[in-house]
Amino acid sequence: MRPADEALIVIDIQNDFCPGGALAVADGDKIINRVNGLMDEFPNVILTQDWHPADHSSFASNHPGHSPFETLTMSYGPQTLWPDHCVQGTPGAAFHRDLRTDPADLIIRKGFRVAIDSYSAFFENDRNTTTGLNGYLSARGITAVTFVGLATDYCVAYSALDAARLGLRARVLLGACRGIDLGGSLARMTEEMRAAGVALEE
Repeated sequence: MRPADEALIVIDIQNDFCPGGALAVADGDKIINRVNGLMDEFPNVILTQDWHPADHSSFASNHPGHSPFETLTMSYGPQTLWPDHCVQGTPGAAFHRDLRTDPADLIIRKGFRVAIDSYSAFFENDRNTTTGLNGYLSARGITAVTFVGLATDYCVAYSALDAARLGLRARVLLGACRGIDLGGSLARMTEEMRAAGVALEE
Protein backbone atom coordinates (compact mmCIF):
# COMPACT_ATOMS: atom_id res chain seq x y z
CA MET A 1 0.00 0.00 0.00
CA ARG A 2 1.28 3.47 -0.88
CA PRO A 3 1.64 6.17 1.80
CA ALA A 4 -1.44 7.75 3.40
CA ASP A 5 -0.82 11.11 1.71
CA GLU A 6 -1.17 9.67 -1.82
CA ALA A 7 -4.31 9.36 -3.94
CA LEU A 8 -5.22 7.65 -7.18
CA ILE A 9 -7.44 9.84 -9.36
CA VAL A 10 -9.31 7.91 -12.06
CA ILE A 11 -10.42 10.23 -14.86
CA ASP A 12 -13.68 9.76 -16.78
CA ILE A 13 -13.79 6.01 -17.53
CA GLN A 14 -17.35 6.33 -18.80
CA ASN A 15 -19.28 4.57 -21.54
CA ASP A 16 -19.23 7.50 -23.95
CA PHE A 17 -15.42 7.60 -23.84
CA CYS A 18 -15.06 3.86 -24.43
CA PRO A 19 -15.46 1.97 -27.74
CA GLY A 20 -19.03 2.30 -28.99
CA GLY A 21 -19.53 5.56 -27.11
CA ALA A 22 -20.38 9.01 -28.47
CA LEU A 23 -16.81 10.31 -28.05
CA ALA A 24 -14.91 7.04 -27.99
CA VAL A 25 -11.21 6.95 -27.21
CA ALA A 26 -9.49 4.12 -29.09
CA ASP A 27 -8.90 1.16 -26.74
CA GLY A 28 -10.29 3.20 -23.85
CA ASP A 29 -11.65 0.05 -22.24
CA LYS A 30 -8.27 -1.71 -22.42
CA ILE A 31 -6.94 0.17 -19.38
CA ILE A 32 -9.72 -0.87 -17.00
CA ASN A 33 -8.16 -4.05 -15.62
CA ARG A 34 -4.97 -2.22 -14.73
CA VAL A 35 -6.87 0.69 -13.20
CA ASN A 36 -8.94 -1.71 -11.10
CA GLY A 37 -5.77 -3.32 -9.79
CA LEU A 38 -4.18 0.05 -8.97
CA MET A 39 -7.10 0.86 -6.68
CA ASP A 40 -5.86 -1.76 -4.23
CA GLU A 41 -2.47 -0.02 -4.00
CA PHE A 42 -3.73 3.39 -2.89
CA PRO A 43 -5.24 4.41 0.46
CA ASN A 44 -7.30 7.10 -1.28
CA VAL A 45 -9.22 6.65 -4.54
CA ILE A 46 -11.14 9.39 -6.36
CA LEU A 47 -13.17 9.05 -9.55
CA THR A 48 -14.18 11.86 -11.89
CA GLN A 49 -17.27 11.84 -14.07
CA ASP A 50 -18.07 14.10 -17.01
CA TRP A 51 -21.67 15.23 -16.35
CA HIS A 52 -23.10 17.57 -18.97
CA PRO A 53 -26.60 19.02 -19.34
CA ALA A 54 -28.09 18.33 -22.78
CA ASP A 55 -27.82 22.01 -23.74
CA HIS A 56 -24.14 22.26 -22.84
CA SER A 57 -22.24 25.01 -24.65
CA SER A 58 -19.41 22.66 -25.70
CA PHE A 59 -21.74 20.49 -27.79
CA ALA A 60 -21.56 21.24 -31.52
CA SER A 61 -25.28 20.42 -31.75
CA ASN A 62 -26.02 23.55 -29.73
CA HIS A 63 -24.22 25.76 -32.27
CA PRO A 64 -26.11 25.65 -35.59
CA GLY A 65 -23.79 25.64 -38.57
CA HIS A 66 -20.87 24.23 -36.61
CA SER A 67 -19.50 20.70 -36.48
CA PRO A 68 -17.77 18.58 -33.85
CA PHE A 69 -14.04 19.29 -33.40
CA GLU A 70 -14.29 22.87 -34.63
CA THR A 71 -13.03 25.54 -32.23
CA LEU A 72 -15.13 28.49 -31.08
CA THR A 73 -14.11 31.36 -28.85
CA MET A 74 -16.09 31.39 -25.61
CA SER A 75 -15.99 34.03 -22.87
CA TYR A 76 -13.15 32.07 -21.25
CA GLY A 77 -11.15 31.42 -24.43
CA PRO A 78 -10.96 28.82 -27.23
CA GLN A 79 -13.27 25.84 -26.86
CA THR A 80 -13.32 22.68 -28.94
CA LEU A 81 -16.84 21.67 -29.91
CA TRP A 82 -17.63 18.04 -29.15
CA PRO A 83 -20.28 15.53 -30.13
CA ASP A 84 -22.99 15.28 -27.47
CA HIS A 85 -21.54 13.06 -24.77
CA CYS A 86 -21.87 12.15 -21.08
CA VAL A 87 -25.30 13.76 -20.82
CA GLN A 88 -26.52 13.70 -17.23
CA GLY A 89 -28.43 10.54 -16.35
CA THR A 90 -27.89 8.77 -19.69
CA PRO A 91 -26.17 5.39 -20.14
CA GLY A 92 -23.30 7.16 -21.89
CA ALA A 93 -22.51 9.14 -18.75
CA ALA A 94 -22.38 6.03 -16.56
CA PHE A 95 -19.08 4.51 -15.53
CA HIS A 96 -18.03 1.55 -17.67
CA ARG A 97 -19.57 -1.58 -16.23
CA ASP A 98 -16.15 -3.21 -15.71
CA LEU A 99 -14.73 -0.30 -13.71
CA ARG A 100 -14.66 -0.80 -9.96
CA THR A 101 -16.42 2.07 -8.21
CA ASP A 102 -16.71 0.59 -4.70
CA PRO A 103 -13.18 1.65 -3.60
CA ALA A 104 -13.86 5.33 -4.39
CA ASP A 105 -13.87 7.73 -1.45
CA LEU A 106 -15.17 10.54 -3.65
CA ILE A 107 -16.73 11.05 -7.08
CA ILE A 108 -16.19 14.48 -8.62
CA ARG A 109 -18.71 15.45 -11.30
CA LYS A 110 -17.54 18.12 -13.72
CA GLY A 111 -18.87 19.97 -16.74
CA PHE A 112 -22.37 20.39 -15.29
CA ARG A 113 -22.43 24.19 -15.74
CA VAL A 114 -24.16 24.96 -19.04
CA ALA A 115 -21.93 27.84 -20.13
CA ILE A 116 -18.49 26.39 -19.43
CA ASP A 117 -16.67 23.16 -20.17
CA SER A 118 -14.46 21.35 -17.68
CA TYR A 119 -11.52 19.14 -18.58
CA SER A 120 -9.60 19.31 -15.32
CA ALA A 121 -10.63 17.54 -12.14
CA PHE A 122 -9.71 20.77 -10.30
CA PHE A 123 -11.05 23.68 -12.36
CA GLU A 124 -13.54 24.49 -15.08
CA ASN A 125 -12.01 25.69 -18.36
CA ASP A 126 -11.97 29.29 -17.18
CA ARG A 127 -9.09 28.08 -14.95
CA ASN A 128 -10.80 29.77 -12.01
CA THR A 129 -14.07 28.03 -11.10
CA THR A 130 -13.16 25.21 -8.76
CA THR A 131 -14.62 21.72 -8.51
CA GLY A 132 -13.71 21.52 -4.82
CA LEU A 133 -11.20 18.72 -5.32
CA ASN A 134 -8.20 20.70 -4.11
CA GLY A 135 -9.98 21.60 -0.88
CA TYR A 136 -10.86 17.95 -0.33
CA LEU A 137 -7.28 16.82 -0.87
CA SER A 138 -5.98 19.50 1.46
CA ALA A 139 -8.45 18.59 4.20
CA ARG A 140 -7.41 14.94 3.90
CA GLY A 141 -3.68 15.76 4.00
CA ILE A 142 -3.12 14.35 0.50
CA THR A 143 -0.05 15.83 -1.18
CA ALA A 144 0.68 13.40 -4.04
CA VAL A 145 -1.70 12.33 -6.81
CA THR A 146 -1.43 9.70 -9.53
CA PHE A 147 -3.67 10.05 -12.59
CA VAL A 148 -5.04 7.35 -14.88
CA GLY A 149 -7.97 7.30 -17.29
CA LEU A 150 -9.36 9.10 -20.32
CA ALA A 151 -8.24 10.96 -22.24
CA THR A 152 -4.48 11.46 -21.84
CA ASP A 153 -4.32 14.70 -23.80
CA TYR A 154 -7.43 16.35 -22.40
CA CYS A 155 -8.93 15.60 -19.01
CA VAL A 156 -5.91 13.67 -17.68
CA ALA A 157 -3.37 16.25 -18.83
CA TYR A 158 -5.37 19.26 -17.68
CA SER A 159 -5.86 17.63 -14.27
CA ALA A 160 -2.18 16.80 -13.92
CA LEU A 161 -1.09 20.30 -14.94
CA ASP A 162 -3.46 21.84 -12.39
CA ALA A 163 -2.23 19.48 -9.69
CA ALA A 164 1.35 20.58 -10.35
CA ARG A 165 0.29 24.23 -10.41
CA LEU A 166 -1.37 23.77 -7.03
CA GLY A 167 1.83 22.37 -5.53
CA LEU A 168 0.87 18.70 -5.47
CA ARG A 169 3.29 15.99 -6.54
CA ALA A 170 1.67 14.82 -9.75
CA ARG A 171 2.27 11.61 -11.67
CA VAL A 172 0.59 10.20 -14.78
CA LEU A 173 0.74 6.51 -15.63
CA LEU A 174 0.63 6.77 -19.42
CA GLY A 175 0.11 3.03 -19.83
CA ALA A 176 -3.12 3.32 -17.84
CA CYS A 177 -4.41 6.16 -20.02
CA ARG A 178 -5.50 6.48 -23.64
CA GLY A 179 -5.52 9.64 -25.77
CA ILE A 180 -7.65 11.27 -28.47
CA ASP A 181 -4.73 12.94 -30.32
CA LEU A 182 -6.68 15.72 -32.04
CA GLY A 183 -4.34 17.73 -34.27
CA GLY A 184 -1.20 16.61 -32.46
CA SER A 185 -2.67 17.18 -29.00
CA LEU A 186 -1.13 14.05 -27.50
CA ALA A 187 2.49 15.04 -28.15
CA ARG A 188 1.80 18.67 -27.23
CA MET A 189 0.14 17.91 -23.91
CA THR A 190 2.68 15.23 -23.02
CA GLU A 191 5.44 17.81 -23.44
CA GLU A 192 3.47 20.37 -21.40
CA MET A 193 3.12 17.89 -18.56
CA ARG A 194 6.82 17.04 -18.65
CA ALA A 195 7.78 20.73 -18.66
CA ALA A 196 5.51 21.38 -15.68
CA GLY A 197 7.26 18.72 -13.60
CA VAL A 198 4.59 16.04 -13.86
CA ALA A 199 6.21 12.60 -13.51
CA LEU A 200 5.36 10.52 -16.58
CA GLU A 201 5.61 6.76 -16.17
CA GLU A 202 4.24 3.74 -17.96
